[in-house]
Amino acid sequence: MKVLVVGSGGREHALCWKLKQSSKVTEVYAAPGSAGIAEDGIFNVDINENDHEGLIAFAKEQSIALTVVGPEAPLVSGIVDFFQAEGLTVFGPTKAAATLEGSKQFAKEIMKKYDIPTAAYEVFTDVEEAKAYVRKQGAPIVVKADGLAAGKGVIVAETEEQALVALDDIMGARTFGDAGASVVIEDCLRGEELSLMAFVHGETVLPMVPAQDHKRAFDGDAGPNTGGMGAYSPVPHIDANLVAEAEATILRPMAKAMVAEGVPFTGILYAGLMMTEDGPKVIEFNARFGDPETQVVLPRLETDLVDVIESTLSSKEIELEWTDKACAGVVLASEGYPGSYPKGTPMSVPSDVVEGQKWFHAGTKKTADGWATNGGRVILLSSLGEDLHAALEKTYEVLNAHEWEGLFYRSDIGSRAVNLSNKK
Repeated sequence: MKVLVVGSGGREHALCWKLKQSSKVTEVYAAPGSAGIAEDGIFNVDINENDHEGLIAFAKEQSIALTVVGPEAPLVSGIVDFFQAEGLTVFGPTKAAATLEGSKQFAKEIMKKYDIPTAAYEVFTDVEEAKAYVRKQGAPIVVKADGLAAGKGVIVAETEEQALVALDDIMGARTFGDAGASVVIEDCLRGEELSLMAFVHGETVLPMVPAQDHKRAFDGDAGPNTGGMGAYSPVPHIDANLVAEAEATILRPMAKAMVAEGVPFTGILYAGLMMTEDGPKVIEFNARFGDPETQVVLPRLETDLVDVIESTLSSKEIELEWTDKACAGVVLASEGYPGSYPKGTPMSVPSDVVEGQKWFHAGTKKTADGWATNGGRVILLSSLGEDLHAALEKTYEVLNAHEWEGLFYRSDIGSRAVNLSNKK
């Protein structure tokens, strides 16, 4: 069969790489793809990820048997509905179901209605009313743009002043465009963050192994929120019973809730969780694979990814097989990210990687002289190891052996988890 992956980032590179390993797959296409993705024998297709008609025409012309949609923007704009209307097999939520990510207010209202644990919240469309609420509640407090903001529309304000500035930016200056027309302001949850993704079709739920992402730009969890500076799986310092509780009280109830609401969910249901003293609570839901979590979860998956997707779409809850090895990934980002940053900075992609290591390209481009940067998060090195310590050691051994002019990376991804799990 031929498979099409919609998107061009590191998550899509990981998806293409994993799908190509399937015994059922003859060719994998990426639209628009990237030069980095093409390095793995994937065929790039020069069609924008939001060009629904162009993608449908290509899928028909090439007899694509399965399309997997990577990014959130085409999902929220209804790409799955267009494919389904043409009788094409596509893995992802409909426009209505993708609202779970497209509107934080929508997600919070469903959680409230179906008693899915999350932080207390209020929604505002007036900046002065929002500010008055912040002054009343005090800090720490969390301010979220309601709509899509490329993973950057969440401000965890440690002081009232930070929250007020965030409201001016989001609602006044419209830093995130129309995504800031309304905001969700919620209590600040404390605890350990956890990313828990599942393959979902209606009430069929196939959970993946958990991962932990590092959102802050700099070491010590300092600096602004980013799309993610690194991730690892498993998360050894979080009790397996808590993960099972999150599956039972959050993932499965949300799948059932979407069916009950008349907007059944198909695709990847991603729960961003906080493991609090009162148990797991939802920070946010996403409607697709996480980035960079995908780059550390898929290398651990031993079941054929096409089999997993086909079983999900057939409502079969098969047992997924995972390696016991750990996987750690660290992002190299352009200096200035997540703010403004230059593009076109020359860079190298070192070849001194060993078996079980993989470069996943996110924001690179090919030039006459080699590689250059073409985004904020540029590239991620993913490594499998016997345990988390070994996986991290392998990743940093390569990163630390090279000069990265114009790029930066966090040197402490996973280190706290290693320390905590050693103490257990």
